[in-house]
Amino acid sequence: QVQLVESGGGLVQPGGSLRLFCAASGFTFSRYAMRWYRQAPGKERELVAAISSDGGSTNYAASVKGRFTISRDNAKNTVDLQMNSLKPDDTAVYYCNAVQLRLSYWGQGTQVTVSS
Repeated sequence: QVQLVESGGGLVQPGGSLRLFCAASGFTFSRYAMRWYRQAPGKERELVAAISSDGGSTNYAASVKGRFTISRDNAKNTVDLQMNSLKPDDTAVYYCNAVQLRLSYWGQGTQVTVSS
């Protein structure tokens, strides 16, 4: 059974940091590119960060570049998202996504709220 379980979300003040975690099981993790998406209320889901299957390549949305860092551990089947200098506009539900060709798996999401 494929599972992606996110954790680490919460309430943080502007300028603060959070680290999101995604634990994968039920598929060959090391063969999948991994992505973090987010969806704010009333907005479409957007790609935040992506990492290749071997971790050698990363990409970021312009809005988070320089503040967020995606990383993965293929031995532990995990992918993380370190988020620094958080802004109120970063408030959203964050989703972990695994993709290989036409296969795509999603987690249930974790809420991140940036507010004073």
